[in-house]
Amino acid sequence: MCYNIAYLENRAVRLAQRYSNVLPPAWKERTIEGELPGYFFVSGFSHPELPVIGSDGIGLFSWGLIPFWVNGEDKAGEIRSKTLNAVGETVFSKPSFKRSILRGRCLLPVSGFFEWRHEGREKLPYYITGSDQELISLGCISESWTNTGTGEVLNTFSIITTPVNEMLSYIHNNKKRMPLVIPKDAEKQWVDPGLDRAGIEEMIRPCEEEILKAHRVSTLVNNPRNQRNVPAAIQPL
Repeated sequence: MCYNIAYLENRAVRLAQRYSNVLPPAWKERTIEGELPGYFFVSGFSHPELPVIGSDGIGLFSWGLIPFWVNGEDKAGEIRSKTLNAVGETVFSKPSFKRSILRGRCLLPVSGFFEWRHEGREKLPYYITGSDQELISLGCISESWTNTGTGEVLNTFSIITTPVNEMLSYIHNNKKRMPLVIPKDAEKQWVDPGLDRAGIEEMIRPCEEEILKAHRVSTLVNNPRNQRNVPAAIQPL
């Protein structure tokens, strides 16, 4: 699965430039004000707000998809910790995801993500990045949820996962899952609202190994009691 990522591009204008091939023309010409939140390590269980790329632009979305039909804050809080990931093989059949996969496909730009190799009782953390050192685009689905008590609208997302490729099979040797990585030349296709189910299913598969590279990092990231949002979280051992 994919529950921990790094995101280090805090200049929104650079993010817009990176995704100019995906964003509508108005966004290509717009200067986005302010800085984006940056993380060396962040867990999905803290439900951070992260920049998400859709066919209509860039927005800050909270990690942990809340389906539109959920009633009440308590139920919303309960379900969002169970929807950090959406299994690609069943995404069209699950009630929480079957609308979003057709209507809410988006991209989560990340600097990298973390997975663990199990060797006996040891959990060895790895940091996986793009082989070209650019941001990786993770295939996601999104949903806007309205709190009927307050009227607040919360934009949320889930990362789709697939079986591992060969490289991640060695690293994530326990769960054997990895996030859906969308190649740069397929990003616009993924967010295209006109893409049909057959086209979507064709894209939900493990990425080619050459897109990614990986290195071991410190076990400080293993313990949530540690301060993990530090440069050492991504530095090679």
